[in-house]
Amino acid sequence: MLVVLGYVVVVVAVLGGYAMTGGHMGALYQPAEFVIIGGAAFGAFIATNTTKAIKATARALPGLFKGSKYKKELYLDVMSLLYVLLSKARREGILFLEKEIADPASSSVFSQYPRILSDPVVMEFLTDYLRMMVNGNMNAFEIEALMDHEIETFRHEAEIPAHALSRVGDALPAFGIVAAVMGVVHALASADLPPAELGALIAHAMVGTFLGILLAYGFISPLAARIELQVSENVKVYECIKVVLLASLNGYAPLVAVEFGRKVLYSTVRPSFLELDDHVREVKSLN
Repeated sequence: MLVVLGYVVVVVAVLGGYAMTGGHMGALYQPAEFVIIGGAAFGAFIATNTTKAIKATARALPGLFKGSKYKKELYLDVMSLLYVLLSKARREGILFLEKEIADPASSSVFSQYPRILSDPVVMEFLTDYLRMMVNGNMNAFEIEALMDHEIETFRHEAEIPAHALSRVGDALPAFGIVAAVMGVVHALASADLPPAELGALIAHAMVGTFLGILLAYGFISPLAARIELQVSENVKVYECIKVVLLASLNGYAPLVAVEFGRKVLYSTVRPSFLELDDHVREVKSLN
C-alpha cells in the first residue's frame, strides 16, 4: 500500500507542479516515447538477467505491495516454538527432537504453530539445524559458520530482484536521452515546417528525457530499494533461530536462549522482555 501511496505522491507532485507553471498536460502524452523507453528498458532487462533472475523478479514484485509477514506475533511464535522444543529435549532427551522433525506436519508441537508450518523456507532452516543437533557430529562453531553461509546465500539470492531492478533504473535516464535524440532527429528532418510546429516537435522530443528520469527515480529505483529493505527484515527470522540454537548448544537454558533471540530483532517487531516472558509462561502451561 505504501508503494501505491508513494507513486501517487510522485505523480501529483510532478504533474501538479507542471500544471502550476501553465504547462499543457496533452504535451506530455507521447505514446511513442513510452514505447521507446519502456521497450528498450525491458529488452535490456531480459538481456542482462538470467531466466532465474527474471522469474525471481516477477515473484518479488507482487510482494512489494503487501506488508511484511514477519511481525511481532510471528516472532513470538518462533521463540515459543524453540522454547518448547529445547525444553522438552532437555527433559526427554535429544531424541525427542528427532521424532518431532521427522514429520513436522503431524508433530504435536509444530502443529500448534500454523504460521511457521506454512513457511517452508523457515521450516527447512529450523529442522535442518535441529537435525544436526540431534546427530551431534558438529560443534557449535561449525554449525554457526554453516548458518552464516546459508543466511548469506539466502540474502544474496533474495536481493537478485533488487539488483535487476536497480540496473534498469540506472539505464532508464539514458534510454530517455535516446528517445529525446530520436525526437530531435525527427524535428530536424522536418525543418521546413513552420516554427510553431517545429517547436512542438522539439518539445515532444524533450518529453523522452523527462520520462526516463521520472521512471528511473520515481518508480523503478524505489522498488529496488524496497526489496532490499524487505530482505533485511526477512533475514532476521533466520538470525533469531540461529542465535537461539547456538545459545542452547553453548549450554544456556531454553528461557535464556530465547532471550538471546529476542535481542537480535529490530525494535519495531521485538517483543518486550515481559511480553516474551508472558508468552512463554502461557506456552508452558499448555505443554
